[in-house]
Amino acid sequence: MLLRLLPYIKATGLILFLGFACLPLVQMTMISFIATLPQPGTEVGSLTFGNYANILSDPNLRAAFGNSIAYVLINICITVPIAIPAAYAFSRMSFLGDKHLFFAFIAFRITPPVVLTLPIFQLFSALGIVNSVFGIALAHCLFNLPISIWILQGFISAIPKEQDETAFLDGYSRPRFIWTFLLPQIAPGIAVTAFFCFMFSWVEVVFARILTTTNGKPISMAINALFGFQTDIGLVMAVTVASMIPGAVLVFSMRHHLSRGFKVGKI
Repeated sequence: MLLRLLPYIKATGLILFLGFACLPLVQMTMISFIATLPQPGTEVGSLTFGNYANILSDPNLRAAFGNSIAYVLINICITVPIAIPAAYAFSRMSFLGDKHLFFAFIAFRITPPVVLTLPIFQLFSALGIVNSVFGIALAHCLFNLPISIWILQGFISAIPKEQDETAFLDGYSRPRFIWTFLLPQIAPGIAVTAFFCFMFSWVEVVFARILTTTNGKPISMAINALFGFQTDIGLVMAVTVASMIPGAVLVFSMRHHLSRGFKVGKI
């Protein structure tokens, strides 16, 4: 009897878990359409689109969204082109200290970012890129690059080495082989790498807090700045919901590559 009910028990448990996981998102979305502070022509507690209209009308929020998108694009454009040849070298070549260097990259990635804020601030001050979008994006690259190399190295290692040798015998140079043959095969790995770069840059606050004073503040800092003596919770929820849209668009547009990429060892 229990065995017959087991599929229904599993389905019920899954539905309850999904409902529990989605409940904060549903509540956040509902509050984003409610006026939580007095507004001209709108009573507190009434339904309104004013919270989302305030995002478009607030120059600080618009700039924060633009800065966060810039961080992501700069990160992906710098990290991925550097990580691919580095991952290829770790996967296909043997040199003195290769494994030690590879594990050093991983160890650097698990270092708390706050530990490196002072030396990074001093270095960027000398270079004149503090309080700039490029400076924060470059700081993000320092932490995204090790994990990107690690991810891509696993995907490249899953490709038989004989393909490299065959292409070289056919007269292909190494850069041409990587561009023509390797990149299409590791497209799921590139999608996963871009996804992790997005996740780190979109929610990171440590470098944004230390390296910015007036310019380059991301959306995470903008949301934090909305809290005060009289916080407009509806606006906070609206900004939070809006900040999730770029990630949802990224996941949806790359869903096929991501679904293949998260299957370890399969390309």
